[in-house]
Amino acid sequence: MVSSGWCFLAAMIVAYGFANLLQSVAAARTTVHHTFDPGLLLRLAGHRTYLIGLTCQVVGFVLAFLARRDLPLFLVQASVAAGLGVTAVLGVLVLKWRLPAAEVVLLVLLFAGITALVLSAQPAPSRQLGTAGLVGLAVAVFAIAGSGFFAARLHGALGSVVLGSLAGMAFSAAAVAARPLASAGSVEAFVRDPLLYLLIVHSVIGQLLLGLAMQRGSTTAAVAAMDAAGAVPAAIVGLLLLNDKIWPGREWLAGLGFLVTLAAVVGLTRYAEPQHHHASARQKAIVGAGMVPVQAASTGPRSETATSTGGVTSTGVGSIGVAGRRRPITRS
Repeated sequence: MVSSGWCFLAAMIVAYGFANLLQSVAAARTTVHHTFDPGLLLRLAGHRTYLIGLTCQVVGFVLAFLARRDLPLFLVQASVAAGLGVTAVLGVLVLKWRLPAAEVVLLVLLFAGITALVLSAQPAPSRQLGTAGLVGLAVAVFAIAGSGFFAARLHGALGSVVLGSLAGMAFSAAAVAARPLASAGSVEAFVRDPLLYLLIVHSVIGQLLLGLAMQRGSTTAAVAAMDAAGAVPAAIVGLLLLNDKIWPGREWLAGLGFLVTLAAVVGLTRYAEPQHHHASARQKAIVGAGMVPVQAASTGPRSETATSTGGVTSTGVGSIGVAGRRRPITRS
């Protein structure tokens, strides 16, 4: 009998793909924050686009929670990264993004790695997490939040990657809490389990850090850093403590798939370029023979200039013509 976890996993990937795209557009239209300010979430909540994206993320979160009831964490956490591929496809189709060739290759490798993990993962119920595990998750709350307080002062691509990585660690801790929690036998046991509240706290911290990361640079880099940092800790804890299983004889396939997936995600943090202008930024563009001001991306994609013809690069002033429309760009 096929586990229902596979259906939840596929739907989760699609939901996270929409969530990444919509939240990044909203974050780019919000004033950049250089402090670890929870008020950012309230400001983002004022954007309908962000609320729709957040709804998609909540749906993805619930689907991931249900998938973790049977499927190992190394598969579910790595599959979250596949949402990045959905985001890229939607960006190309809807926002007229242009993906660099390197980014396309890395996305193909990402899906190849996920496929290998799917073929090697063996569904199995979770083992319960002991007291030491609960203490570890509680300590992680303060460690991640404290690191985020200082990382919020970073700018540009570095800030995007560091904050995205911290968001990934928070979501990884939430995933570790969710795996045994999903096996709760009753609603009362579910509500009384301290894992539920650790899951909520880590998720809120991760959401705030992800919003900060998306303000500072490439959506792809922020999400890829988050996925890379979120996959490894959860995979290790799952295999060592939570009864995650691999089909006998396919350990090599699981290892290869995980490494390929991780390499692709890390590669995306290197090759991905900024994608959105903040609403407060303005840029001059040459249209025809005259110079006209172009409002930064507050109403959607538009023609832009770039310093290269392949993919999305740092903006400059140049000819638009046949080059077509570019992805919106985030600059802090």
